Amino acid sequence: MKWHSFSPIFRNFLISYVIVLLIPLIAGYASYRTSLNFAESMFIENSLMTLNQTKEILEQRFAEVEGFTKQLAINEDLRQLISERKKDNRYNVYGLWKTARDITSYSQTNDYLSNFYIYMSNYNVIITPKSIYHRPEHFFELNHYKGMTFSQWEETLLNKNHQNEIIPQRPFIRNKQESTVITFAQSLPLNSFNKPMANVVVLIDEEKIGNLLGNIFKQYGGWSFITDNKSNTLVSNGIKEQDITKLTNIPSGESEDKIRMHDGVLLISIRSDLSGWVYTAGIPQKSLMEKADKIKYLTGVFTAAALLLGLLIGLVLAYRNSAPINRLLTVFSEQVGLERGKGRNEYDFITGNISNLIVSNKLLKTELDDQLPLLRDAFIKRLLVGEIHSKQEIGAAFSQTGIEVKGEYGYLGIIKINGYSDSNREEIIQELSVARIIIRQALHELDSEFLITDWGTDKIAIIHFQDSEPKTGQGSEIDSVMKQFIDNAYAKFHLSINIGIGLPFQHLRDISQSFDEAKQAIEYAVYRGDIGIIWHQDTIRDTAMYDYPIDLEQRLLNTLKAGEIEEGKRILMQLFTRNFVERELQYEMKERLIIELKGTLLKLIDQKAYHDETFAEKVKDQIVQVQPTDGATLLRGKFEAIMKEICDMIMKKKFELHHETVREVIQFVAKEFGDANLTLYHIADKIGRPEKDISQLFKEHTGENLFDYLERIRIDHASALLVENVLTIDQITVLVGYNSAHSFRRAFKRVKGVSPSAFRNSAN
Repeated sequence: MKWHSFSPIFRNFLISYVIVLLIPLIAGYASYRTSLNFAESMFIENSLMTLNQTKEILEQRFAEVEGFTKQLAINEDLRQLISERKKDNRYNVYGLWKTARDITSYSQTNDYLSNFYIYMSNYNVIITPKSIYHRPEHFFELNHYKGMTFSQWEETLLNKNHQNEIIPQRPFIRNKQESTVITFAQSLPLNSFNKPMANVVVLIDEEKIGNLLGNIFKQYGGWSFITDNKSNTLVSNGIKEQDITKLTNIPSGESEDKIRMHDGVLLISIRSDLSGWVYTAGIPQKSLMEKADKIKYLTGVFTAAALLLGLLIGLVLAYRNSAPINRLLTVFSEQVGLERGKGRNEYDFITGNISNLIVSNKLLKTELDDQLPLLRDAFIKRLLVGEIHSKQEIGAAFSQTGIEVKGEYGYLGIIKINGYSDSNREEIIQELSVARIIIRQALHELDSEFLITDWGTDKIAIIHFQDSEPKTGQGSEIDSVMKQFIDNAYAKFHLSINIGIGLPFQHLRDISQSFDEAKQAIEYAVYRGDIGIIWHQDTIRDTAMYDYPIDLEQRLLNTLKAGEIEEGKRILMQLFTRNFVERELQYEMKERLIIELKGTLLKLIDQKAYHDETFAEKVKDQIVQVQPTDGATLLRGKFEAIMKEICDMIMKKKFELHHETVREVIQFVAKEFGDANLTLYHIADKIGRPEKDISQLFKEHTGENLFDYLERIRIDHASALLVENVLTIDQITVLVGYNSAHSFRRAFKRVKGVSPSAFRNSAN
C-alpha cells in the first residue's frame, strides 16, 4: 500500500506521533545521564564511606596506642623505675626485668603494639617486650631507620621531648629485614617539658595501616594515602612518595572541598577533626565508566523497545483519531452544503466554518475587559481594610488586575471634598460624582502610578508606592506633590479639598494600618476646620491623652519576670517615644503616665517569688522617689536602673534555684547510680522539674551532659572495685548499674580507654 493512498488527516496524525516518539529517545538519553550521575554520586558516596571507616578505625587504633602510653604513665613500678638514680653503675635488675615482663602482655593484645620499646635516660637502657638492652647501641644495630645515624636517632627520639608525636613513614631495618614504619612517640611522665625521664616509642608497620586503605585500591584500581596536618605523608597504598609530591589540585578535605576531578582521576579527601590528618583516595574515571556502559546498554535496549512499541501504537491512534475528523468533514459538506475547495486543507475548512464561534468569543472577552476596573477597585478596597493578608494572595491579585508597583514602601492618603454638608440630596450626589471624576483625572495626570478608589460620596483613597523608604512630613516628596495638586484643583476647578496622610507603610500588609491613620488625620482636620494637608504625626502631637495600652504593660511585666533587661529597656524606650516624642503631654497626663508605670513595677515587686522583703522595700523606695517633674531622659534613666536591679535579683534567684537543683541531681545520682533502670524521667520525677529543664540546667552548670556524668560515676566506682580484685566483672556490672556485661565493657573502654580485664591486670 502506497503512502499517498492514506487520507491527509491520517498522514498528519502519523507524522505527529512519529515526532512524539522522539521523546522516548530524549528521555532515554536524559535517563542515561541521570543514571550516570547517580552512579557517580553512589561511587563517590561509597568511597567517602570507605575513607570514613578507615579514618574511624585508625583513630580508634591510635587512641588505643595513646591509651597504652597513658597506662604506662600510671604504672607505679615503671614510674618508680624511671625516677631512680643509678648508683655505682648498678642497675635495678629486678625492676627492669619486672617491667619487661609486665609490658609483654600489651604486645599480645594489640597488633599495633607488637613492636615498641621504652628508653630510660637514668639507666640509659632500652626495654622491649622481649629483651632489655643495657646499651642503646646494641638495640640500634638490630633496629634502626634507614639512612639515620646513631647520634641522629638519639637526638630525634631518645633525648627529645615528645607529646603524642607521630613521625611519618620511613624505611626501617629490623633484624636485617627492611620495612616501612610509622612511629608514635610519647615522653614519660606525660607532663614532661624539658628532657624526659623516659620515652615510649611504638613502631607500626605501614602494611597494617595500608591493609585498611587497600580496599579502595583493590576495588576500584586506585590508590590512597594519608597526610598529617603538616602535609607529611604518613602512609600510602598504591602510590609512591615521589608521585604524591607531584599531585596538584588535591581537595582540602573540609566540608565544602572533598571532591575534585583532575587529569582523569577522581580525587576524594576527608579531614579528621581529631588529628587534622587528611585521607585522600584517587580513583581512575574509567572505573566509573564501566558501570556507566552497563547503564548505557540497558538504556538503549529499553529505548529501542519503547520506540517500536510507540510506532505500533502511533499507527493505531492515527487511524482512530483521523476517522472522526473525516466524518466531521463529511457532515460539514453534507449538512451545511459547503465543499472543500482546492488548495485548502481540512483544518482550514473546519476553521472557516466555525469563525462565528470565534467572533462570539471576542465579544465575551470585551465584556470581561470592561469588568477589569471593577476588579481593580475591589482589590484596592480589600487592601485598605486589611482583608488580604498573605504575600501570595497579594501577588496573585496584582497579577489578575494588572497592577504594577515599584516596591513595598509608600504613602496612603484620603482626599475629602469640602463644601458639601448635605450629601443626601440627588443633585449634591451628582456634583460629588463629577468632582470625584475630575480629581481622579487630575491625579492620573499628576502621577499615573497612583492607585485610586472612591471612599464614600465625598472621599477618595489614594495609594502611592515607592522602591525606597519614604520621608514623612512637610518638605517630603509626597508633600510637594499633594500641595501642587491642591493648588491645581482649586485654580482649575474651584474645588476645596483636604488630604489626610498616614505614616508611611513599610510592607504591603501594613497598608490597612496606614489607612486608619489617614482616616484619623482627615477626621482631625474636619474637627479643627483645617484646610490642606494633615499628617497623622501632627495630630498625635496635639493629643492630650497618654498612650500606655494594657498589652504593652503585660509585655513589660513578662519581660522583667524573665530577667531580660535589654528587651525591657527597648519596650521602655518605645513607651517614652510614643508619649514624649510623638506627643506633647500636659503635666497632668505626664503625671498619670508616670504613676501607671510605677504601678507596673510595684505589681512585679509584690510577687514575692523572686526577692526578699529587704530588697522589696529598697526598690519600693526607689520607685517612690521617681517624680513626674523630672525630664523625660532622667525619668527613663531612673526606670531603667530600677528595672536592672529587679532583673539582676531575678536572675540571681534563678541561678541559686538552678544551682540547688543541680546539687540535688548530683546527690541523687551518687545515691542511685547502681540502679540499672535509672533514667532522666526518674531523676526529673524525684527533683520535681521537667526532664528538659533538668538536662539543660545540668549542662549549663557543669559543662557536662547528665548521662556522661552518670556513666563516669559508674565507671569510677567500677574502677575502684576492679582494683580491689574481690568481685568478678559480672558482679561489678550489676553493682554499678549495667544490664549486661557487654554494655559495661563497652562503656568502660569508652571512658578508660582499655577493657576492664586489662585495667585489672595493669592495676595488679
